[in-house]
Amino acid sequence: MQFSISRENLLKPLQQVCGVLSSRPNIPVLNNVLLQIKDNRLTITGTDLEVELSTQTQLSSSSANGNFTIPAKKFLDICRTLSDEFEITVTFEEDRAIVQSGRSKFNLATLPAEEYPNLTDWQSEVDFALPQNTLRRLIEATQFSMANQDARYFLNGMKFETEGNLLRTVATDGHRLAVCTIALEQELQNHAVILPRKGVLELNRLLENTEETARLQIGTNNLRIHLNHIIFTSKLIDGRFPDYRRVLPRNADKIVEGSWEALKQAFVRASILSNERVRSVRLNLTENQLKITASNPEHEVAEEIVDVAYSGEELEVGFNVTYILDVLNTLKCQQVRIRLTDASSSCLIENCEDNSSEYVIMPMRL
Repeated sequence: MQFSISRENLLKPLQQVCGVLSSRPNIPVLNNVLLQIKDNRLTITGTDLEVELSTQTQLSSSSANGNFTIPAKKFLDICRTLSDEFEITVTFEEDRAIVQSGRSKFNLATLPAEEYPNLTDWQSEVDFALPQNTLRRLIEATQFSMANQDARYFLNGMKFETEGNLLRTVATDGHRLAVCTIALEQELQNHAVILPRKGVLELNRLLENTEETARLQIGTNNLRIHLNHIIFTSKLIDGRFPDYRRVLPRNADKIVEGSWEALKQAFVRASILSNERVRSVRLNLTENQLKITASNPEHEVAEEIVDVAYSGEELEVGFNVTYILDVLNTLKCQQVRIRLTDASSSCLIENCEDNSSEYVIMPMRL
């Protein structure tokens, strides 16, 4: 059994698949990728049992259809270092794979394709399509608020929620919350799942900033996305995500509006002298003025004064400056609105011109 392929057609799909593999798998065959040859097309599949990625590419020639595995990292390193000048030919003989290109030849050990696991076929409960750049925006607007290795395992991921014609992503680590909602062109049944952190990061890596279609299938235990010649599948977290609606401060009567650029730069400068461990900054609000103060154990102090639109009562409140900057770096807009209640309540940050994203940050004790 033999096939030939150009390096250009092989390298990118192989890199994409190798990206989802575990560095230290418990099962030896998971060090390999599965190669499926059918009708002069090559399907490359990799999995770590939590996520699975399959890509398709065109072969130059093949002697027959068949399924094989090949060591992923070694095959990738070989393809990466070969020249574009010659085609790559792979020949499978019993438990060996012989890779040849030009005057280079590599003899690799393989494992049976039958041993390669796959995320079995499943029924999707919600099935719809949207532009890749829209889905990418939903993920990038909220992913920074996901927890990482939290004991509350359901926080180590992102909630995907369909509600009528709305698709929503929600992420929280217990200290901050990010919500982004977009309208779809079709009505969907109400459904909510939690995609694990690795699934979110891998999916965002695959999405391109184009209008090309992404087809999303959501089931009870899996989420699958189809992108051109790529099929990405991830298991879901079985858990109950916190009710984010209860966290959104709806009675925040102190409203601050200011320049995104001016506020961001002020917080960046103030953060230089903030306590490296707790990262706290103090916000003092007076009429049309916000004073930002940061200090550290060396008694060094940074003070920034920013002109804002504010006409409420004077207020002093503390927040984690890293959380504020994460929100501002994600918003990238002209004007920012900050809604506050009192010194012991969370704040809500949003874009003045676009309310599709909402961000909540819990206060810090001063």
